[in-house]
Amino acid sequence: MTVSIDADVERAWLAECVRIAEKNVADGGGPFGALVVKDGEIVATGVNRVTPSLDPTAHAEVVAIRAACQALGTFSLAGCVLVSSCEPCPMCLASSLWARVDRVLYAADRDDAARADFDDRAFYELFDHPRETWQTPVSRVSTPDAFAPFSAWLGRPDRIEY
Repeated sequence: MTVSIDADVERAWLAECVRIAEKNVADGGGPFGALVVKDGEIVATGVNRVTPSLDPTAHAEVVAIRAACQALGTFSLAGCVLVSSCEPCPMCLASSLWARVDRVLYAADRDDAARADFDDRAFYELFDHPRETWQTPVSRVSTPDAFAPFSAWLGRPDRIEY
């Protein structure tokens, strides 16, 4: 169950995200900042590191999620809030769902990102169209052993569910 947080506290978290995003720009990174909060305390922060680290997945939210998991010693961030300076892109939103955060808060939105020449909005729009119309082909090629890794997984009594 999600705990109600004071709106002033949430605004302070968002202000911190905006502050670290602006600092990241000054340091040569992208204009995005994020943090993960548990029990009202910031447990991790992240800034966009795509260009400095040459990693297209190093978005602020993903960096913060990775850091929070390490800090908390778990791959599940249930009980946590992901806070971001901007609406998470589809990759970051999916990452937050996989991390099982309780809530996601953000300041700017996908239209603000588009005005700054980031294509978050375009990716959201892309998912509204059939895959066969996408510029980048995404298709399944069926093979006889395609389910084999899943069978191996299901056969392990010691597997850790996630």
